[in-house]
Amino acid sequence: MSKVYKKAWVSGKVQGVWFRASTKQQADRLGICGYAKNLDDGRVEVLMCGSEASVTKLLEWLEEGPPMAVVNELKVTDTESEASDGFMTC
Repeated sequence: MSKVYKKAWVSGKVQGVWFRASTKQQADRLGICGYAKNLDDGRVEVLMCGSEASVTKLLEWLEEGPPMAVVNELKVTDTESEASDGFMTC
């Protein structure tokens, strides 16, 4: 199974609403590795590595996020493998 690497930036009410922890839970459930981190500009950055189907499911989840979040924009780009100290090592 080949892995795909994506990086996403989520804008809106995404800090202080358990967005990172909820993203980790979803990633763990889908077998995705990577990280989710808050950025100084109020966005959350998510790096994900996994099967194309799993990454697609996580991207769909990121469009809504956890119940208290309000996602205004999701930007996604393909990326290369990066060292990760987040969910787990790919």
